[in-house]
Formats: sequence, structure tokens, C-alpha cells
Amino acid sequence: MPRIKKKGQAGAAKNYVTRNQAIRKLQISLPDFRKLCIWKGIYPREPRSRKKVSKSSTSSTTFYFAKDIQYLLHEPLLQKFRDQKSLEKKISRALGRGDVTDAARLEKNSGQPEKTGKPRYTLDHVVRERYPTFVDALRDLDDCLSMLFLFANLPSTSMVPAKMIARCERLCLEFQHYLIMSQSVTKSFLSIKGIYYQANIQGEDILWLVPYRFNQRVVGDVDFRIMGTFIEFYMTLLGFINFRLYTSVGLKYPPKFDKSKDENAAELGAFTLEGKTLVGAEEQKQLEDSEHKPDPKTQAAVNKVLKKLKSKDSEDESISATDDQTDGDDNSGAIDKFEPVVSGGDVLPQPSNAGNAPGSLFSNFTFYLSRETPRQPLEFLLKAFGCKRVGWDAVLGDGAFTTNELDPAITHHIVDRPPIQATAGEDGEGEDNQTSQKLATNMRVPGRTYIQPQWVWDCVNDGELKEAHLYAPGASLPPHLSPFVTQVQGAYDPTIPLEEQEPEEEALEAESDGEQPDETVEGMDVADSDNEEDDEFGGFSADEEEEEEEEENGDDEAENDDADERQKELEAELTGGKVKSQAVNGKAKAKEEARKALSKKAREEAEELDRAKGMLSKKKRKLYEQMVYTNNKKSAEDQKLRAKRRKFEKEKAKGKAKA
Repeated sequence: MPRIKKKGQAGAAKNYVTRNQAIRKLQISLPDFRKLCIWKGIYPREPRSRKKVSKSSTSSTTFYFAKDIQYLLHEPLLQKFRDQKSLEKKISRALGRGDVTDAARLEKNSGQPEKTGKPRYTLDHVVRERYPTFVDALRDLDDCLSMLFLFANLPSTSMVPAKMIARCERLCLEFQHYLIMSQSVTKSFLSIKGIYYQANIQGEDILWLVPYRFNQRVVGDVDFRIMGTFIEFYMTLLGFINFRLYTSVGLKYPPKFDKSKDENAAELGAFTLEGKTLVGAEEQKQLEDSEHKPDPKTQAAVNKVLKKLKSKDSEDESISATDDQTDGDDNSGAIDKFEPVVSGGDVLPQPSNAGNAPGSLFSNFTFYLSRETPRQPLEFLLKAFGCKRVGWDAVLGDGAFTTNELDPAITHHIVDRPPIQATAGEDGEGEDNQTSQKLATNMRVPGRTYIQPQWVWDCVNDGELKEAHLYAPGASLPPHLSPFVTQVQGAYDPTIPLEEQEPEEEALEAESDGEQPDETVEGMDVADSDNEEDDEFGGFSADEEEEEEEEENGDDEAENDDADERQKELEAELTGGKVKSQAVNGKAKAKEEARKALSKKAREEAEELDRAKGMLSKKKRKLYEQMVYTNNKKSAEDQKLRAKRRKFEKEKAKGKAKA
């Protein structure tokens, strides 16, 4: 007799377990189970058929792989959770008995594991298990940095303790110091959400978001327990990564931390980096020079081989030089350009003559930040791209190169306030209510470049110094475009003029639409002005009478022309001939002909496409229709963007004409 199969012991039901079954199997509480799953990277799974997987009449909502739960049974953190739970039970029993001294003793010993207190746990082994190699950890660093920078800017509450915020801020500043030291930052973008940064570390592009330094309001609908669990893991992960990054460039980790400077809002200035690259470089050089020398016989043999190779290379170079001379001397200093082989292909990045590294973009300048500018992101970006001297107002905190606004070493002054028209009675010798300003309103130091903060971001993204007069105080800034968007051939590009990228049909429609509203508006204005004249009639002057007579003569001529047209139509009906059309405006006629030619061309192309689609199979035809649908959707979005830009340019032109 065959064995009777029981429900839930074979098939898909055997591969999944519900959340309640997993909790009972692990013998831990629901919050501890959530912590464990987040730290170990175990997530709920969605089975193909809930009916086959569910082992009870009620439908379960959360399922996990049975293998994952079996893997958690051997986790060392489980025993720590159980010990912690037993300690909490001891304290609650002592309080229930009224033995306050015993409860206080247990709670006091909770910070000392050697005295059987609250067990401490670390997540070091979890980090090593989840990220076997350092590259794996770098690939998962985006969310880690975004979360830590977010918590570093939050106010301390009962759910977000101050110690957690301080540790997040310290880890983030240590990571920023490495980026400054290694010059790894590549791009940055100011968005509504915050400031995006991108860095390239050991070949991996890392993108994270830093919120603006506004007063954050902590709301109650956010579960900070779950976020705190992630933060606890991310703090351990970033500590590991910082240690590896610092040691890879020869720096000591952790760096020296000055608490007094940190209390004065020095931030990056509160850390002092130490290592062979900064301190003791001469000793390291002496050690490298005093290394053992190679065997003289071996060195002589190597020198003979090198001489032979050099002689062959010199002959090859002489032959290639003669070939290059025959080609011509015009392209001697030219750089190769990479052009797409097929027309309509993607535009490839071209090499440039600029030999300066992007990391030394601001190395020759001294910057001064006004008190209204965001000090933290500007200081980080300027130092990450080679600037060694950044000063700011004393109100912004400690750690500045200079706090004197009149320092002659300053070359660039970053301001973010509009020019203010000073009153006639101002002498400029008074003091501000926040800090003493050495300069009066709208006063400028000669020989210094005044720019707005966007200049720094645009220089960083383009890899070159932009023209400073475009970013002068009070000037309308150029558009700040995202450097993370790759331009595709045929898509809308805000950097290219509108006439070069709009199709012919759209250009003709825009011209016709641009003419019609002006005529209607003018007609409406004329009607309104006539009504106003009728309401406020006070007699005619001599000039107005002459204008009235001219208008009446023009109306009479128009009526005569209409009568002639009607007469010609009647004669053509009697004789059976054609009506002779009047002379049409040449410009309008050319537009009409161009529109007809475009419509004819579109009809021919549509007919060719229909004939070609008839040769396709049903499967390929559906695939082609999906491609056409997506392309039409993208072109419609591009058309909307071009229409917005056209409208903006027209309004800008009207404003200039009025001015």
C-alpha cells in the first residue's frame, strides 16, 4: 500500500513557511525577528500560488523560504537575543516582588557583560558574511550613505538618540575626508530633494543624497524602529569601509578628533589626518632608498636585453616618423575625434587638450564664503577639487582659513544675496546685528571675483572653470542641468538651440500659432479701445478727424473689392469658367506649399511602412508596434519640453523689447 501524502509536506508548501511559523521555530519575538532578517538580508517571498503554499484555511500574507529560516537557526545573535530577553524578565520579576535594589543592580550591570549583565552584540560577522569582498561592500554603499547623511541631520528625539546622530555625523565626515584626500568626487547636482554626489572609488561609481541643512520636523507616521535597525547595520558597514579606505592610502584610522573644535561647528576641521602620506614622508623615502641592490651579473644581462629592445624601437620610430611626414604637417597637433559609424548613433565623449586633472580644478584659488551661503557642501566640494584655502564668516563656525573679509589672499568671493540699493544716508560704517561686516552695502574689493554658489557646481560637472560674469551677483543664472542624464541622439537637449532640434512640421505649426494669437489679441485690444472711446467720448480733434476719414476710405475700398469679387463669381457661373484668384502673400504661400510637401512626404512614408509591416510575422509586428508606441511617447514628451522652451523664449524676448 503506498504511503499516504500529508498536506504541506511536499511540493511548493514545503519550500515556504509563514512568518508566525518562523517566529515559533526561532523562539524569538517579532521585533527581534525583523532585526535579524534586516541584518542578514532575508526578505519575504511571494509564491506562485498562495493556495498551494498556505497550510491553513486562513490566507497568510507573509512567506519566507524555509531554507532561509533554517539558515537563521545557527545565527550567534539568536543566543544574544535570548539572553537579553531573560535579563529583562529578571528585572521585571524583581520589580514585581518590590525588590528595587535587585532590579537596580541588574540594570547597573547591564553595561558590563563580564558581570552577567545585558549581553552586547556586534554586527562585524554579519558584514563579513554579506560582503565577502570589498567591491561587494562598495556596490551596496549608496543606500548606506544616504541613510547615514539623513540621520546625521535629524534632531534628537526619544526614537532617534543623540549618540546615534553623533556617530552618523562622525562616520560621514570621516568618509568625506577620504574623498577629499583621494579626490574621488566626480559629479554633484542640486535638486529639490537635496544634493546628489557621485564618487568613483576603486572603479565603482557611488551615488548618494545629502539633505539640505533645514530644521527637520520628525513626524509620527514614520517607524523609526525599522530605520534604526538599518542604521545600526549601516554604521558598522561604513566603519569597515572607512577603515579599509584609510589604510589603502596609508592613513591611520580613526583620525584624530578634536572635541572642542567640533563643539564650535568646525565639522571637517575637527579631524586631523595622520599617516605616511602626510606625516613622516621623508622617513618613508629614506627607507625606500635604502633597499637592497640587485645582483650585478643579473643586472648586466637585463641591460643587454634592454639595449636590443631600444634599438628596435628607435628603428620603428624612424620609419613611422617618415610616414607621418608624408601625410602632412597640418594634423601634427590635432587630437583624434570619435564619431559614430552609423548616422543617428549616440554621441561619444571626445578627448580634450586640457591636461589639468579635475582634482586640481580650484587648487590655485582662495575662496571666501559669505554667511548666507551653504558652508558645508561648498567647503566639501572646493576641498575635494584641490582648494586648500577656504575661509568664511565667523558666524558659520570654526575651522576657516580666514575669517577676515578683507584678506588680500582671497581670489573668489561666493555670495548668494541680490544687490541691495543703499539709502542715501548710509555711510557703511555701522555693524550688523549678527557679525561685524567690514564692507558697506554693495561694496566690492578690487581684484576679487564675485560669484554665486552655482558656479562651483557647474565647474565641477563640466570639469572646467566657467565664465565668472555669467554667475555674477544679481545675474540670471544659466540652467543647472543634471550631469547624471545621458543625452541620446534625437532626444531633447536643452543645451542645443531650439531651431536645430525641432522638426519641420513643428516649426511651421509654431510659426502659425505664434501669428494667430497676436492678431486676435490685437483685435480684442482694438475692440476694447473702441468701447472705451464710445464711453468717454468728448469730441474729435483735427488729427482724429483725418484718421477717421482715412479709415472710412479704407472701408469703402474693402467693400468695393468684395463687390468686385462677387461680380466675378456671378460672371464665372454664367459663362462656366473659373474664378481668377487674387494675389496671395508670398510668405503665406511658401508656408502652405511647405506644409503640403511635408504632409505628402508623411503619407508616402506611412504607405511604405504599411507595406513593410505586411511582410512581418505577427510576433514581430507586435514587437514593432510596441517600439513605435514607446518612441511616440518619448517624442511627445520632447515636444512638450520644446513647447515650454519656445513659450519661455518668447516671453523673454517680449520682456527685453519692453525694457
